[in-house]
Amino acid sequence: MAEDSHKSMVIQQFGNRAKEYVESRGHSQGSDLRRIIEWSHPEKHWNALDIATGGGHVARNLSPHVSLVVATDLTRRMLNAARDANLKAGAENIIYMAADAENLPFLNETFHMATCRIAPHHFTNKDAFIRETSRILKKDGIFIMVDNVVPADPELGIFMNTFERMRDATHVECAPIEKWRSMMEGNGLEILKDEAEKKTYQFAEWVARTAEDQEQMQLTENFIREMPEYARDYFQVKIEDSRVVSLKVDQWMVMARKK
Repeated sequence: MAEDSHKSMVIQQFGNRAKEYVESRGHSQGSDLRRIIEWSHPEKHWNALDIATGGGHVARNLSPHVSLVVATDLTRRMLNAARDANLKAGAENIIYMAADAENLPFLNETFHMATCRIAPHHFTNKDAFIRETSRILKKDGIFIMVDNVVPADPELGIFMNTFERMRDATHVECAPIEKWRSMMEGNGLEILKDEAEKKTYQFAEWVARTAEDQEQMQLTENFIREMPEYARDYFQVKIEDSRVVSLKVDQWMVMARKK
């Protein structure tokens, strides 16, 4: 099945680059890590689930504020890298489990809180992910998601998903905010707060993290440089000496409550 093939590719790619994601500035830094705590006001008796934990950065930030964090990811080598980094940082109340975000291996109403950061654009079935997240949350449980989103303009959305796929074969789709709203509201999640912002990609670092070779990097750069002017303007593409230096995409942070 195509879905199984995609997930195998995700496991291979992220496993091969696990250490890079742990150390990536785009994943290990960012004001959204602080805001997850500020928005949710976690309590010491809570059990929290961090879905698609990647480098384990959200789990580490939650660790001092809750009783237990369960960090899941499709990729075991990523979990190993996250565990090593988190233990080194003193975060010991985290357990790690290989799990699919679209088919979570937990009973209904298990967690007080769930998080997922900079990962859903890799998911093949986003509605299943939201449905599963809602299912495992207790009544009044909190869900916080952070991810890249496409603009409301469909053409700009096509450009963004195209250059994302060109540099990363595991990219499925960045969805528009309204689609996420609809999925959450349709699965018993009431949106309490949300915020959109621009996120800067330093091109060389961003493209090298997932591209397989120089040709893939060059094709991605050529596509971005040759987009129509209105698209380059929207993504604030910075070009110096005919080389793409940086660009900006939309990121959305949302907090919802299980009804």
